[in-house]
Amino acid sequence: MTPERAAWGIGGVGLLGSVIGWIAVPAVFAHAWLAALACWIGWPLGSMALLLIHSVTGGRWGYAIRPQLVFGMITLPLALAAVLPLLFELPALYPWARPDAAATLGNTAYLNVPFVCGRAVLYLLIWLGLAVLILLALRRENADAALYRLAPLGLIALMLTVTFGGFDSTLSLDPHFNSSIYGMILAGEGVLFALAVATFLTLLVEPPTRRVTEDLGKLLLALLLLWGYFVFMQLLIVWNSDLGSDAPWYVMRVAHGWGIVAGILFVFHFLIPFLLLIWPQVQRSRRAMLAVSALLVAAEVPRAWWLVVPAQGRALSSVDILAMMALGGVAVGLGLRAMRLPMVANGIAPHG
Repeated sequence: MTPERAAWGIGGVGLLGSVIGWIAVPAVFAHAWLAALACWIGWPLGSMALLLIHSVTGGRWGYAIRPQLVFGMITLPLALAAVLPLLFELPALYPWARPDAAATLGNTAYLNVPFVCGRAVLYLLIWLGLAVLILLALRRENADAALYRLAPLGLIALMLTVTFGGFDSTLSLDPHFNSSIYGMILAGEGVLFALAVATFLTLLVEPPTRRVTEDLGKLLLALLLLWGYFVFMQLLIVWNSDLGSDAPWYVMRVAHGWGIVAGILFVFHFLIPFLLLIWPQVQRSRRAMLAVSALLVAAEVPRAWWLVVPAQGRALSSVDILAMMALGGVAVGLGLRAMRLPMVANGIAPHG
């Protein structure tokens, strides 16, 4: 069985199970689908960010993983279809979408259904438009110069839309919780996830030189430390302030077994990758880098569950797993199919 058929098969099973879950337990499905979307969306958005960052900084690492970054970016149109089920389940997800609960909130001028949906459309249009511009730039003879001109405004647009999109989609699950660093956590996580996927695929399919492998290891370490710093600072601020509006956000994420998940995330999403990546021998080893990047990719799944599902006050369910299979399988299948298109194939040739 080819990788594309396997991806479509996993996605198909997940979609069928998700539809059944939507019919049987719509409230459970809503949080499961949002968690899957929160996990997957970091791949294309992080890939776009890395393409633009490399156009500004340069370096061999960017050319080595450029095909894999394009591979991730072209799965973005899936977001149009993935968002639609959530529009029917807004009251099951968000207190501000329920009139009785919204009456007790003080921020409904910003968090109300028409305004949030309008912003969601704006975010999607900006992301899709930027993806098209990046792909067109990559097809030009002087792709690096074209991307360089696009990078400043593109990175600003990505940071703003990812920040406010995160506020609307996951932070507002608890409209009382406030975090000024939340957007940076999501942005750092998305770029780290995209780099881990691109590194894993590059080392698996066409291993680069040891020097490039070492560069990728150093970048993974830097992004891991940046993301870990953001996460720790949010926890530290909430812990020190001990406010009744913020503390419950963490309390929910240690109940129903989620405290164990948090511990697993600390060990496998930060501690082990950090302890491995600080060694130059690991950074230069293809096998070691494959293992570290695969670990970071796999850890993204429980991280997304931990971020979203506890807001419903329940443990992990089979619907959560099926929804993750659905979006993950379809995204990989779509990317593999799109890589055969001439527009994509012609746009990933290394330049420079």
